[in-house]
Amino acid sequence: QVQLDESGGGLVQAGGSLRLSCAASGRTFSIFEMGWFRQAPGKEREFVAAIRWNTGITDYVESVKGRFTISRDNAKDTVYLQMNSLKPEDTASYYCAAGLVGFGLYPSRETRRYDYWGQGTQVTVSS
Repeated sequence: QVQLDESGGGLVQAGGSLRLSCAASGRTFSIFEMGWFRQAPGKEREFVAAIRWNTGITDYVESVKGRFTISRDNAKDTVYLQMNSLKPEDTASYYCAAGLVGFGLYPSRETRRYDYWGQGTQVTVSS
């Protein structure tokens, strides 16, 4: 089992920044990749960014490229999502996820590929 604990959400004005953290505990040695997803009210959960745990290879949804950065601290079993130049359309609940298996060169963008999920943290961007 892997437990994920997210933090760092909040209310910010458009153009501002937030950094989300996701601390993993339990059988963290089994983690192959980690991702951030978000879900706005009435919408499906969507991929935001992901990172391979060992190689550090990353992937981003087009709408956040150049604004968001995913990183990890292996020693702390923690993954971060630095979010800059935030827009009102970034408003959502953000979820951290851990996958135990990976395919191909890049981390997965599909929710079904992730085995463990955090409880979510709310990000609200005001205009």
